[in-house]
Amino acid sequence: MKSGRWLYRGLLALGVAASLAFGMADAQARAPRAWAEPAMTGHLGTVAESQLPRAAQRTLATIRRGGPFPYAKDGVVFGNYEKRLPRRPRGYYHEYTVPTRGAHNRGARRIVCGGDQRAARNCYYTGDHYNSFQFIEE
Repeated sequence: MKSGRWLYRGLLALGVAASLAFGMADAQARAPRAWAEPAMTGHLGTVAESQLPRAAQRTLATIRRGGPFPYAKDGVVFGNYEKRLPRRPRGYYHEYTVPTRGAHNRGARRIVCGGDQRAARNCYYTGDHYNSFQFIEE
């Protein structure tokens, strides 16, 4: 009879420990995460502004001037649905087309900037339609 109690207590203790462990993991998963700064993300590459394609350099200059932009969708909110850029509130990022010679549509190249758009800081370049990004260093 004593061994039955010990077994029951052991199983009960194990169940409580597992419940606490899963509860802590769940709480950590729901906890708000700090925003990663571009230089600290590690998974994003970087590119010097001078190393961008000429069309991308011209697009950055147009962003700094505040336009005019050649495409109606330039300046729209970029949703970051793929979560490849650091997390920010909706409306923080805006996207701009980098013209692609020979493309029959807007092409795959974009510049996505965060924050004050005319400052053109916190900008990223993608040449493959949001599959990868490079932080643009000034």
